Amino acid sequence: MLELLAAERASVSSVVDQRAWKVHVADSLTGLELADLRQATRIADVGAGAGFPGLALAVALPDAQVDLIESVGRKCDFMQSAIDAAEIPKATVLNARSEDLAVGKSRESYDVVTARAVGRLSTLAELASPLLKPNGVLVAWKGKRDPDEEAQLAAAAQSLAMRPEQILNVGDRAGSQHRHLHLIRKNGPTPENLPRRAGMAKKRPKG
Repeated sequence: MLELLAAERASVSSVVDQRAWKVHVADSLTGLELADLRQATRIADVGAGAGFPGLALAVALPDAQVDLIESVGRKCDFMQSAIDAAEIPKATVLNARSEDLAVGKSRESYDVVTARAVGRLSTLAELASPLLKPNGVLVAWKGKRDPDEEAQLAAAAQSLAMRPEQILNVGDRAGSQHRHLHLIRKNGPTPENLPRRAGMAKKRPKG
């Protein structure tokens, strides 16, 4: 995968040199420290970009179905090339917005939603809620802890049926010294007003 990333002419990642293993792969695999992710059978990687953490998790968890959700076509093309080259049978690229998938058959169908470098916690929780099964979790890869961002999530939690549960510091074994994993659990039925129109969760986050 990393060889393909280095050779890719379209810009799908800013890190393609010798740092890529730690920045992309090792960073992605820190998620396996969370039991909910290790035990998942259906995973949605929202805003999958160049395929991290989704592709790395699909290799590490060969029995899990991993759907890589990405709205940018060239990034989807790259991920499909990586899947074909590495022969990853249960990874699927979905060229779509998560909000659109959440009103169809993908609604409430995933054990875990993952997101890495995508948006604010309240935005990610909003995107994840309608995709998750009851008691499913969002695992968000974030950098240095931000009290304002965490307070915004806490304020929005009830309206999203998402409860912040755990924050794991993995900076000593990830691609960033400030890396934290946020585990946010779905603790109720999906609110009827979710998902909102595509882009609204980012433009006008709750909380």
